[in-house]
Amino acid sequence: MLRVEKGHGAKRVMAEFPRRNWSLATVKRLLQKIDATGSADRKAGSGRRRIARTDGNVNVVEELALSHESAPGTHRTVRQIARETGITKSSVNRIIHRDLKLKCVKKEQAQDLTEANKNTRLRR
Repeated sequence: MLRVEKGHGAKRVMAEFPRRNWSLATVKRLLQKIDATGSADRKAGSGRRRIARTDGNVNVVEELALSHESAPGTHRTVRQIARETGITKSSVNRIIHRDLKLKCVKKEQAQDLTEANKNTRLRR
């Protein structure tokens, strides 16, 4: 803003913001970028590449995570999906939560009380 509106240089911009720990080289580089492109935004595709959460992997995980209408109970656990696809367990979990908007729950075996156990608990 100061560069465009008032024509300030790097040292003048640093003087305007004395509490910032900017180096002169950083401010110069930013101002050069603003001069060249007119914007300080990042270029499209300049961030870190998405490796695990690609559309193909999301489709594969969705196929394995959900049961089919014709065959209920055929879904896989996160560990099984990770083992079969080669995607890490944390990435599978992330795909299920963020992309598919589902919740992962681990199956836990409930206790099975026998009649004798039930009777002992009732007497006490």
